[in-house]
Amino acid sequence: MLSRNLITIIFFSVAFQAKGATINVYPGQGNLQTTIDKADRGDTLIVHQGLYKEHDILVNKKLTIKGDDFPVIDGGKKYQLFFITADSVVIEGLQVQNTGRSSMTDMAGIRLQNVSHVIVRNNLLLYNTYGIYLQNSSYCAILNNIALANAKDELNNGNGIHAWKCNHLLIRNNKISGHRDGIYFEFVTDSKISHNISILNVRYGLHFMFSSNDAYLQNQFVDNGAGVAVMFSKNVIMLNNTFRHNWGDAAYGILLKEISDSKIEHNYFTKNTVAIYMEGTNRINVANNEFDENGWAMRIQASCNANMFEGNNFQANSFDVATNGTMMLNTFDHNYWDKYDGYDLDKDKTGDVPYYPVSIYAVVTERVPVTMILYRSFLTDIMDQVEKVLPSVIPEQLKDDHPMMKKWDLK
Repeated sequence: MLSRNLITIIFFSVAFQAKGATINVYPGQGNLQTTIDKADRGDTLIVHQGLYKEHDILVNKKLTIKGDDFPVIDGGKKYQLFFITADSVVIEGLQVQNTGRSSMTDMAGIRLQNVSHVIVRNNLLLYNTYGIYLQNSSYCAILNNIALANAKDELNNGNGIHAWKCNHLLIRNNKISGHRDGIYFEFVTDSKISHNISILNVRYGLHFMFSSNDAYLQNQFVDNGAGVAVMFSKNVIMLNNTFRHNWGDAAYGILLKEISDSKIEHNYFTKNTVAIYMEGTNRINVANNEFDENGWAMRIQASCNANMFEGNNFQANSFDVATNGTMMLNTFDHNYWDKYDGYDLDKDKTGDVPYYPVSIYAVVTERVPVTMILYRSFLTDIMDQVEKVLPSVIPEQLKDDHPMMKKWDLK
């Protein structure tokens, strides 16, 4: 699983190598690349404030490149900017902006390729197709950066932080907005995403594909096309994140597709169209989460199996649970449901009768979506009351045998 001291390992490997000379760089055509070419391995370049109209800047040796008051490296909306091919490089304190767009090349403000122990921190990445692009790299840290773009659609734009075929990455405390996906992982393992803010991205705040043994912790995903998609992965830990106002026709707090053996715990879901959508998921533990004012708190497809839902609070959701199947091979236990109207005669703090969180109207809308236009009508109230007396449509196995009488304190 994840390396607990990942950031310590990365910093240790960079900081305790022999220190070189300090070299000052001032604005001028070609000055930055020329200085890099002439520098010795281990040198520190202080890039002074100003405008540097340079592009395809190759960093092929261990250097620290440090900006003084955010000097601007501008690609003129035509070119890529930094291309890092050496281990143990540090890039910090720069304003990297205006890459080009191309259907042939993923143009990035800062690209890491086939490297390890690189640190990219405290940079402004403005209006780039891809902000930071990592390819086949390991033990790298992306820290405290701001990546801002103005993407309008998915086709002609890239991701804020994009990682492909990497391992042991630390993505921490970045702010990402206006990209296709805020953070994108494909074939990335043993990595950690924490304390990031990903907002107003066109597609997903965070997108996982074929990426296992990863964790994302204490992030905020707000007002994205959808919050997070985790697909074709296993052993993913999702802990203490906020999913807020990911709202639209096909918007989710979390979209889970073909994942297994993972944890979703102590997260806060509020005002999402669907808080969690699950398809082809197995052995996921969903525990101690808050589901508040969502359209659907949970949409669980019939292809899901052996998932456990326990200790969660469900309140003020239009629908708590919906499913498209007649069988339920998952377990709900000791959750709080604000719609539960049972009783507790033995005073053990759990209801004496089970709670069935799927309403008949939720079943009908899964099968015939157009019936949503009747939501909150007198007809739907009658349907729910009849189903309570003569249950026939709701999956019998989908129930919470020990519903809590009071909500859990999950603070």
